Amino acid sequence: MGVNLIKGALLASAVLMMAAAPVDPQADHVRIRQGALRGSIEGDVDTYKAIPYAAPPVGDLRWRAPQPPAAWTGVRDATNYGPACMQPNQPPAGVSEDCLTLNVWTPTARPEKPLPVMVWIHGGGFDFGSGARYNGTAFVRDGVVLVTINYRLGRLGFFAHPALAGKGPDGPLANFGLMDQIAALKWVRANIRAFGGDPKNVTVFGESAGAASVNYLLASPLARGLFDKAISESGFARSPGTSLEEARRGAESYAKSMQIDGNGPAAAAALRTLPADVLVKDPPDIVGADRIGPIIDGVVAKETVVQAFEKGDQARVPAIFGGNSFEASLTPGVLKHPDRVLSRIGAQRDGAVALFGGGDPAKAAANIVTLSLVIEPDRFEAQEDARRGVPAWNYYFSYLPKALRNQVPGAGHGWEIAYAFDRLTKVDIHVPPSQQFAGIALIPAATPEDEAVASAMHAYWVGFAKTGEPGSAGGPAWQAVTPNADPAMEFGIGGPVLRPNFKKMQLDIFAGLAERNGGAAGQ
Repeated sequence: MGVNLIKGALLASAVLMMAAAPVDPQADHVRIRQGALRGSIEGDVDTYKAIPYAAPPVGDLRWRAPQPPAAWTGVRDATNYGPACMQPNQPPAGVSEDCLTLNVWTPTARPEKPLPVMVWIHGGGFDFGSGARYNGTAFVRDGVVLVTINYRLGRLGFFAHPALAGKGPDGPLANFGLMDQIAALKWVRANIRAFGGDPKNVTVFGESAGAASVNYLLASPLARGLFDKAISESGFARSPGTSLEEARRGAESYAKSMQIDGNGPAAAAALRTLPADVLVKDPPDIVGADRIGPIIDGVVAKETVVQAFEKGDQARVPAIFGGNSFEASLTPGVLKHPDRVLSRIGAQRDGAVALFGGGDPAKAAANIVTLSLVIEPDRFEAQEDARRGVPAWNYYFSYLPKALRNQVPGAGHGWEIAYAFDRLTKVDIHVPPSQQFAGIALIPAATPEDEAVASAMHAYWVGFAKTGEPGSAGGPAWQAVTPNADPAMEFGIGGPVLRPNFKKMQLDIFAGLAERNGGAAGQ
């Protein structure tokens, strides 16, 4: 299936869902093209959960482009979350292959003027997670309609077996999870006005795999025109993705481990009849060849994120890029075994320990991982936008609650989410088990200092969604990156502070290494 066929399938979905009807007089009812929905009222916020944005990707629709959702008669109950997409762990609402749904938070009292919309793409390494993990109440409180989505994960979302990949004139398709995200954004454009949202003011944002998705959506021609602004939180922009050839080899090896040979219709049928719970398990006898995540298929992902930004192929929309001060939390062994990183430096080891760790090898190794894999790639994206006159901003999240400042070296991967959502004292924001020692679930009550940082970060995010500029949000003015300056807003102890030419000498080193490595991360 080529670009034209994919566009046709996604366009059909959009056409089916266009012309949303006015809001029902009952505050917890709306009517969209698919039918009527009954949500729930929580204070002054309406929530509508588990709304299908595409047909269930089951049976013959497994490993196909998302298809239009079915209409229904009567009033559909939208008061409970639907299951997460298939994954190894078990979220509260369970898992199912029938999972292409989204959730909407909106004011009970709809304003006359449509509100800006933010669409959240969850993280989880493209292998786990759910839109139900996040709560949009604070965004609604501040005048934003919030949408969270599910998308296909693991092999069900990213798989390139030759028996399944359509062979149209534009090449194969393999990024089903990214295509789901595109279909969800089309649904938002077509339907969000029924919830009081402005379809012409949509910000897509996400963290980790969700941020990597945002980066690929910025780079994908199939997502062009579906959103107006973007925020990428810890997006690993220099990650090269998986080549189509490598992905095919991995898929074929996996199929053989399931006793499925060949690349014809029989193999496709056999793969589509494998139990979904088998597909989410690690394959036997496969080591490293079956990596999960975006595939450079030439259709949805025509090129890597780096290639797109270097060529100026990215969407020309305002964007915020940033990361956290201890992204190396993803590799916990780096503190106990710093030479796993430092040994690669060779004769420059002592100088690197001094520059990046102030003489502390563990700190140096952690900073090298953090800066090379996340912070420098964030700066790279903003710089490439600025070169083309596209507004872009960088941030650096380093805040730690007082109780944790002597326990961990910095803000771990994903720790900014609760602050951006302004949900510090709640436990509905997912923290990976490996990082729960510093998770919000284990902090009984946020301090005023914690709340002030959350309020500030959230305000900048809301300001950006409303106007396309983060502005001042009641704090320091957040200056955009320019061809001659690389400021970053640091959200740290004491509140937000603008850092001119943030960590320039250190980041320039990794930029140079990445350039010599053909754009890949320089660590």
